[in-house]
Amino acid sequence: MMRAENVSVHRDGKCVLADIDVTLNPGEMLGVLGPNGAGKSTLLGALCGELKTSQGQLWLDDQPLAHWSGQQRAQRLAVLPQSSTLSFAFKVQEVVAMGRLPHDSGQHRDTEIIQASLEAADALHLSDRSYLALSGGERQRVHLARVLAQLWPGEGGQTLLLDEPTSMLDPLHQHTTLQAVREFANRGGAVMVILHDLNLAARYCDRILLLESGRSHAIGAPDAVLVPDALRAVFGLEVLVQRHPERGHPLIIAR
Repeated sequence: MMRAENVSVHRDGKCVLADIDVTLNPGEMLGVLGPNGAGKSTLLGALCGELKTSQGQLWLDDQPLAHWSGQQRAQRLAVLPQSSTLSFAFKVQEVVAMGRLPHDSGQHRDTEIIQASLEAADALHLSDRSYLALSGGERQRVHLARVLAQLWPGEGGQTLLLDEPTSMLDPLHQHTTLQAVREFANRGGAVMVILHDLNLAARYCDRILLLESGRSHAIGAPDAVLVPDALRAVFGLEVLVQRHPERGHPLIIAR
């Protein structure tokens, strides 16, 4: 579980994130949407402690984020950035094993978790390949497996932050990735995921935070947030919103 109270971030004298209140609850998936420059990645950077806040409080499991040691924090909080750089020819399974470094769970248990995480990310067949030989989308799935392994299985309310995890993926793996993240939340993990695809957010997220110019425009269930007036105000986009014929969640169609 993670909580941000009245959080603001300034950069070069300019306020880029202002007065954000948000809670990431166990068992829930929060989607963050907004146009380029809205403050989505800044919010993620503040939540994980990478960016210094100019005001407000950050809490991880009801303790101030700053009170956690690096190893303790890594056992409770994992981050998947937009891009991950790795220039060594590690095998895929070795990359995923990096997620287990904060833990002392033993080689046998670590091996089980690495296999399960690779399977969840649809990357088990890549286990013995060199990371450098993979495509961009394959690398993205390997790093998803790494952060899943770091917090596996998520039953203790650990927090997972993801910045555009579907950006380099084909349509099938966009869904398999978000299904894996959804299952992590269903087991009790708390998830925040930054997305650009409104329909993926409507399909997988329990709540939506809609950011505009560093401020919260709306937060709530997809039905309440993904409405024509809000999407016009934030994105300048004229849309129709209908019901998905099978699942019932909002289906956004550009006019």
